[in-house]
Amino acid sequence: MSEAEATVHIADSHDVIRVVGARENNLKDVSVEIPKRRLSVFTGVSGSGKSSLVFATIANESQRLINETYPTFVQQFMGQLSRPDVDALENVSPAIIVDQERMGANSRSTVGTATDVHAMLRMLFSRIGVPHVGSPQAFSFNVPSVSGAGAVTIQVGKDKGKSERRSFEITGGMCPDCEGLGEVSDIALDALFDADKSLQDGAITVPGYTPDGWMVKAFIESGFVDPAKPIREYTAAERHDFLYKEPTKVKVGGINLTYEGLVPKITKSMLQKDRDALQPHVRAFVDRAVAFTPCPACEGTRLNEGARSSRIDRVNIAEAAAMQITDLAAWVRSIDDPSVAPLLAGLRQAVDSFVDIGLGYLSLDRSSGTLSGGEAQRTKMIRHLGSSLTDITYVFDEPTAGLHPHDIERTNRLLRRLRDKGNTVLVVEHKPEVIEIADHIVDLGPGAGRAGGEVRYTGDVAGLRASDTLTGRHLDHRAALKTASRISTGALEIRGASQHNLRNVDVDIPLGVLTVVTGVAGSGKSSLIHGNLPGFDEVVVVDQSPIKGSRRSSPATYTGILDAIRSAFAKANGVKPSLFSANSAGGCIACKGLGVIITNLGFTQSVETRCELCDGSGFSDEVLEYTLEGRTIHDVLSMSASDAAAFFTRGAAHQTLARMIDVGLGYLTLGQALNTLSGGERQRLKLAIAMAKKGAVYVLDEPTTGLHLADVDTMLALLDRLVDGGDTVVVIEHHQAVMAHADWIIDLGPGAGRDGGRVVFEGTPADLVASADTLTAQHLRAYVGV
Repeated sequence: MSEAEATVHIADSHDVIRVVGARENNLKDVSVEIPKRRLSVFTGVSGSGKSSLVFATIANESQRLINETYPTFVQQFMGQLSRPDVDALENVSPAIIVDQERMGANSRSTVGTATDVHAMLRMLFSRIGVPHVGSPQAFSFNVPSVSGAGAVTIQVGKDKGKSERRSFEITGGMCPDCEGLGEVSDIALDALFDADKSLQDGAITVPGYTPDGWMVKAFIESGFVDPAKPIREYTAAERHDFLYKEPTKVKVGGINLTYEGLVPKITKSMLQKDRDALQPHVRAFVDRAVAFTPCPACEGTRLNEGARSSRIDRVNIAEAAAMQITDLAAWVRSIDDPSVAPLLAGLRQAVDSFVDIGLGYLSLDRSSGTLSGGEAQRTKMIRHLGSSLTDITYVFDEPTAGLHPHDIERTNRLLRRLRDKGNTVLVVEHKPEVIEIADHIVDLGPGAGRAGGEVRYTGDVAGLRASDTLTGRHLDHRAALKTASRISTGALEIRGASQHNLRNVDVDIPLGVLTVVTGVAGSGKSSLIHGNLPGFDEVVVVDQSPIKGSRRSSPATYTGILDAIRSAFAKANGVKPSLFSANSAGGCIACKGLGVIITNLGFTQSVETRCELCDGSGFSDEVLEYTLEGRTIHDVLSMSASDAAAFFTRGAAHQTLARMIDVGLGYLTLGQALNTLSGGERQRLKLAIAMAKKGAVYVLDEPTTGLHLADVDTMLALLDRLVDGGDTVVVIEHHQAVMAHADWIIDLGPGAGRDGGRVVFEGTPADLVASADTLTAQHLRAYVGV
């Protein structure tokens, strides 16, 4: 080989990300080359291995290698990443993951704080706000004001021997009345306890406060109240100590504990946490027991009077943060002050990015925990749009999730923009509109779970369309417009809905049919449905929120199938059911039921090795000697839902497994960790459980998220079965196939934010296509070819 040929060969070798022998999750020794500085889209049915290749292999290894470049002192404070199961991964560039994980549901986190735009606003007001009230922290609702707080010892000059004590003062912007939360709570005491009962009889009705639990023992053994006396008979002193006593050390069961009144105790443990972060039963209790109202002292702005007094062109920082971002962009552009020109340029670029990405309808003071998965993903993109970095690998997980067809082109422009700056863009996606713009396609399959994990096609879009893969065959598939609609059997009446941007909306949700609620992102769909329907009886809300659970949680434990499986094993072998729980009596003594031994190596990543004693099963040898029709408990938990349904042919386990198959989760392994499930898989697993209830009103939030084009028809058939079985189904959805299949459509808009919040169409899909002039109508007409 000549020197010139060698140079070309070296250059070519660095122009691709080379994956050799990837075996993460269900990947079957996958080897593939992905072009760098191109837009590559990864397709395939849900569970085919797309995320395992893109996220668990490529992105994970990139981040692990970056972490290793930091000093060991820094590494010990970082999240430790394990090396993916792959023979070789070559030419990987630094990866930035932009996924759909919802932002931390922290009551102090807003769109502004999560994107650093609020930090720039604080800096702006601290420089040119009139009157001048202090540094940027004087405008922060997360920093309290502390005057004369104390003194610190500081070094004076370069002489290490000289130091002196100086007092300091913290001037923050936090409202002292609501502590920067923007709202105050009024607790209904009768929702906390039954006054006719004593503590010993279970008077406290707060979730988790059982008579024999530690929470209640602290009250019973505190000595402040009589645990045998009904609360109604407490003296004034006892009632005060029970409800409001300040933290006090007490001894309970020989252990020193801090006793605190019930009201401040639940305020700290439940009320000061973001409502969306609470478990469903705790959230229901909070909704029942507490009324939240805007703080009268700060009018809900979170800021103290000093922070609100400083203004720029008659606007204070609270008013700026409350503006719709499209309005904020115009306001920032109107400011002309050379002294802060660089800051204004950065702020303008940041707010313009919100508009460019289709989030101009948000406001900076919007709680980050209220953002949908798609909104959260697009919000995370903001910080990358103005970056000058190149040769970065950007990894996206269904960036069109939560987007109306009208908005998808904006996301496509963003993806192309990142690519054109010299970056590698890897996208896991199902929407044909995104697949069409790809430079390179990697299609995985042919099926899901064990039936997937293989590369079925690589190449351009034209080649995919001509291929005989499932994706290729369905790329141009279009659902037919529904011609005959079911007739409703009644209606749930919503009157005067005014949550968020809704404008006093009156609408009837028909019963006994499939209703699809449509409209651009931010038009008010979720506000209308989630803000009103849960108040009716028999309404079951099935969303994509994370499922609570540890690494020991699995579909078997979450659905309750494991209880039936353990009972079947116990009955067949004449032993206790607890023996067949890896988290209980049946667990391996070496790995405590995990199946792996975790070795903590301090600053470097922990190492997980298969437990040699149980060979990775998590069960003791004694348990694995018991069988059910020739299968051990480990064999059964290693089955897919489809295989398990064929094994358990009757009973409660079979019914639940059949519903998992109905929702398209037949490929999930019963013992698979819940934290490996996507948002769409989580929603469908919840739906499988909820389907046991008949005559209900099911509310589904974008059930096609994570679904391959071929699986959408299966989902539509499931929705039909629910309705034909006597249920009502209400779907918030952007997928045109679901719109075309609806019996009734409620379209909100006409735009987003303050430009939305109105019902712009109610009727059948045929009527929408024939006569309406909404954005939804335009795109549905194009989809069905009318």
